[in-house]
Order: sequence, then structure tokens, then C-alpha cells
Amino acid sequence: MAHPNLQAVACDGDRDSAPPPSVDLRQEFESVEIAPILSQLDQELIGLLPVKSRIREIASLLLVERIRQKMSLASTYPTLHMSFTGNPGTGKTTVAMRMAGILHRLGFVRRGHVISVTRDDLVGQYIGHTAPKTKEILKKAMGGVLFIDEAYYLYRPENERDYGQEAIEILLQVMEAQREDLVVILAGYRDRMERFFQSNPGFRSRIAHHIDFPDYSEPELLAIAELMLIEQNYRFTADARDAFVRYIALRKTQPLFSNARSIRNALDRIRLRQANRIVSHLERVLNSDDLMAIEADDVLASRVFSGSNEERIDP
Repeated sequence: MAHPNLQAVACDGDRDSAPPPSVDLRQEFESVEIAPILSQLDQELIGLLPVKSRIREIASLLLVERIRQKMSLASTYPTLHMSFTGNPGTGKTTVAMRMAGILHRLGFVRRGHVISVTRDDLVGQYIGHTAPKTKEILKKAMGGVLFIDEAYYLYRPENERDYGQEAIEILLQVMEAQREDLVVILAGYRDRMERFFQSNPGFRSRIAHHIDFPDYSEPELLAIAELMLIEQNYRFTADARDAFVRYIALRKTQPLFSNARSIRNALDRIRLRQANRIVSHLERVLNSDDLMAIEADDVLASRVFSGSNEERIDP
């Protein structure tokens, strides 16, 4: 059975009594308007070239599948469930949102929204609690994408009375029976997701696309920081930029480092220190440069330079 949007394409062909003999590829590509989403992905995310390449490949596959439907060549609905693996702060949620937009514009989901959940949203705390919770989340996600972060926490084999297995069984059933109306994306650390799939082969067999998100390099993290500052009308002075390069190198060696998320948190604290520095001299007359400039002292005051884990002390 084809998706409703794709059925509409087939119906158009029925009215013409026969599928079209040919399709203008450029016209088809432009008509679905996925190019702006792919461009937005490039603008939003620094680096991640393997991820962006894979998303473009999937978009191409779905565009061809849409054309095959129009020409009555497709016989089965493609499996679209995905696995996103990688460390925190590598853009998995952002990519899931853009993927939902691509799926919607190509006609593979009705609404194109994303419902993001964790174990606590799906698993109950007593008998009879899990099924209603899981089914309610699935109801909200229908017609779009269900993004399950740290999906491996659904499975806790060390606890015989854990209710996560009930949620898993419901998810597996829906992923198969209603795959034309819901795309599930499982996300988490690579090694833990691999163990999760080994323990739950039903999930692995239903996942069509496995995408690994690499950590950002230090130059990429600096570029992310400067992009974030530009969006907020701030900028590093030359000395502050050099200091932040040192900050990145130190912070990456400490626990709880979360790529772009840690950079965003660091900039929030830097802005606090900059504001405190400015307000400590009330006799000043300020101009826009004063308000925009992040100075070296704003960066160097971080606990990271004294060997402390800044995020643990000052989250």
C-alpha cells in the first residue's frame, strides 16, 4: 500500500489512463522544494560532511522512489527508519528535524513534525502504565518522525521487572505495521547502540539507514563558536579568539565534553563575564563595539584554565 501522498501521484496517472512515458528530473526536483532544506542543513551545521552526504543520498533515493511511483514502477514501500549514532552535541537532533522536512516534501510522511522523546516518555513505573504512555507518544508522532534519544535505555536486562521491554515490543510492531505513516529515528552513543541492536535484533532488521555523526575537530568547534557569536551580535577580539582556541583544546580533554553543546554553554558563560566586566564600570559611555566585543579576559576567567571542569562546576 502506498503512502496517501504517493497514492495521489498514482491517481494522477490513472486519470491519464497510463503512467507518463518520461519525467523531467529537474522539474520534479524543484517541485518538491527540498533544495532549501539541504542548503539550510549546510548553513546550520559546520563540518559533518559524511552526514550531509548521506542525507543527500537518502533524499536522492526518495526522489527517485517518488518518480518510480509516478511511473508505476514501484512495488513496495521503502523502509525509512534510521539510526543516528555519535557523541552528544554533534547535530543529531538538528538533522532529524531537517530529515523530517525532506520526508514530508517528498510525500513520505503526512505532517513532517518531530516528536523527540527519551525512555521516561515511553516507559511506565508500574504494571499497565507503559502501554498507554507508549501508544500516546506514537499517536502524537504519527504522520511524522519519532526521535528516541539514548534509545538503549529502553532495554535494561539487569532488571527482570523493567517495563522497557513492553515499550520495545509496541514500537517494533508499529515500526513494521505502520511504517507508511511513521519514521522512527533511534539515537545515542555508537558503542551502546551497537550493544542495543545485538540484544534487540528486531530493531536492527527494521533500520534501513545507519548514520554515524563524527566529533567536531578543533577548527570546526572554533567556527561553530564564531557562527554562534555572529548570530547573537557578538565577536571575539583577536586576543579573545586566541584564548578560545586554547580553551577548546583544554576543554576537549575534560569529562562531559559535548561538542557544539559545550561550546554553546561556554559562550553563555563568557557572555555573563563580559556583561559583568562592562557593568563594573558604570561611568563608561558605551558604543556598539563595546557591547559586541568579547575580550581575552572574558575567556581566560574560565575554570578550564585552572584545570577544573567548567561544565560540572557551573552547568
